[in-house]
Amino acid sequence: MSNHYQKRRNAAHNSSKQLDNTNTLSPDNFQSISNKAEKEYCPVYKKCGGCQLQNLTYDEQLKFKQRKVEKLLKKHCKIEPIIGMKNPYHYRNKVQAAFYTNKSGKIISGVYQSGTHHVVGIDSCQIEDIIADKIIVAVRKLLPSFKMTTYNEDTGKGFLRHILVKRGFATNQIMLVLVTGSPVFPSKNNFVKAILKQFPDITTIVQNINPYRTNLVLGENQKILYGNGYIEDILCGCKFRISPKSFYQINPVQTEVLYGKAIEFANLRGNETVLDTYCGIGTIGIIAAKHGAGKVIGAELNGDAVRDAIVNAKANNLKNIRFFKADAGEFMQEVSSESEKPDIVFMDPPRAGSDQKFLNSLIKMSPKTVVYVSCNPDTLTRDLDYLVQNSNYKVQKIQPVDMFPHTAHVECVVLMSRSEE
Repeated sequence: MSNHYQKRRNAAHNSSKQLDNTNTLSPDNFQSISNKAEKEYCPVYKKCGGCQLQNLTYDEQLKFKQRKVEKLLKKHCKIEPIIGMKNPYHYRNKVQAAFYTNKSGKIISGVYQSGTHHVVGIDSCQIEDIIADKIIVAVRKLLPSFKMTTYNEDTGKGFLRHILVKRGFATNQIMLVLVTGSPVFPSKNNFVKAILKQFPDITTIVQNINPYRTNLVLGENQKILYGNGYIEDILCGCKFRISPKSFYQINPVQTEVLYGKAIEFANLRGNETVLDTYCGIGTIGIIAAKHGAGKVIGAELNGDAVRDAIVNAKANNLKNIRFFKADAGEFMQEVSSESEKPDIVFMDPPRAGSDQKFLNSLIKMSPKTVVYVSCNPDTLTRDLDYLVQNSNYKVQKIQPVDMFPHTAHVECVVLMSRSEE
């Protein structure tokens, strides 16, 4: 990796990290935006740090995000107006809670304060699914009667570490994942009956075992305690299976907007070969396969996600799509050396963006169209700069989408086309 690219990659990563670790961002940081939010913001807003923009009205948040994207990316092309939500509350379909017992013996559930491992107690959150929050509180209240202890990070002892709740907004299917420090689950059958009595709509319950002292929430091993071990949801007219460890966008309302723009930018005509990199459970690729693509190839490193993607393709009766378990950069290198190359590449990398290996392979592959779905404008501008400076690609359109209201994050869909000159 070149020193120039590595420096820019590190700078973008550090910028994102600083933003993620900001507990409260004063209005002074937002270029003269100073009005407080119309809706009274969360009482733990300053302790939690998850919703950095709750001191602004939603309209002001959108203006701030629009300016941020324009500042970073307007050198490439005109930035389209950001697409916000009609109802920017309780949009998270995945809710995660950490558990902790304080010195007085009280069990607390909530989120880690930004940049720390201090658990901030939360019973309800303005951006989390209401049902998921209620399930987490119910589990917490059940723990004493079942003599269940919470995990202690200092000693490495204790039973319950985290809870993860996923809900399919279109199907109303609910998954409850109990992350435990030990595989031994005393009275598990009675516990399952007790929580199902309160929430009979829960579709499946899974015990995930994570016995290691690690920052990772989920461990490698898991047991299905109730149901099938997965839920399903519908997105852009396609059905998707979601497992505990599979990635699925947390805001389904705005995901339809985001992926709809990605498909629109691709301008599918029915005879092209499409490559979906960082494909997860196959969402973008499957939507493309169902909405006009000739042939789709998906690549994803997470084995659980690939298994879900294959099942998802079958569930949607698609025979024009294949999935491979592979690192996106390495897969790109292999495909770029083959004679048959894709016409369109979708790339939806993590917050760190793509690496030089991936981008160089993309340049060598030289598809006619690249659609970049980004969750981090800082790494997006770094990657776009590299592609424009080292190839004949030009940025044609940039569409910001507010996927995470009340936070400082903003997603963008970018259309790049290869110049024939």
